[in-house]
Amino acid sequence: MQVLRKSDLREGGFAGLKEHQLVMDKQAFGSHRNPQTWDGLGNFVYLADARFMPKGETLMHGHKEVDVISVMVKGRINHEGSLEHGQMMNAKQAQVQRAGGEGFSHNEVNPDDEENQMIQLWVLPELNGQRAGYKFYRPKVGELTLIYGGDSEQDTTFASNTQIYVANLEAGNVIEQNSESLMYISEGEVILDGERFEAGTLVRSEAFKLEATSSAQVIVINEK
Repeated sequence: MQVLRKSDLREGGFAGLKEHQLVMDKQAFGSHRNPQTWDGLGNFVYLADARFMPKGETLMHGHKEVDVISVMVKGRINHEGSLEHGQMMNAKQAQVQRAGGEGFSHNEVNPDDEENQMIQLWVLPELNGQRAGYKFYRPKVGELTLIYGGDSEQDTTFASNTQIYVANLEAGNVIEQNSESLMYISEGEVILDGERFEAGTLVRSEAFKLEATSSAQVIVINEK
């Protein structure tokens, strides 16, 4: 098991937000990556833990040939842009934007007078030239909810061999995985294989069993 804590990394940011970047895979960033960050898993190449300032925003910008996954931890985000303009994302919810070859532009805005928190992840597509698309999720409490990846025969999620799950947990809830995975504890505190971890911790493991000791949110990335 390997562990990386955001408290060990320098805080950066842009526009109206501050963030810690924990995953900057060389597939996407090459020599420009921060050497303290980790490579991802499969086509998963980026993870940042961001805090939007009161009324802060990313400002309108574009993406192409990347899938952008946003998981809300605290507060709200008002989503603006070429895909599902006006969608509000609340704490514990998630959105996935597929840029494809078509591309999309977006701006994420904190509408409130206090900081919020959002986790952003990027996955490279397995096929280039796809149409842009948008999906919205309300992950269930107490279990892993798949929000990205899976077979091409279904349309609940965007198809990919890289899979991303969100678990919104209450104290005593248990989840487990029996394959190699990356797991980010975005909120709360958990016990993982007998060791206690708190929010802001990224773990790479071959398999795990996790129990929440408080209200918690966990993001799990693996490969089919």
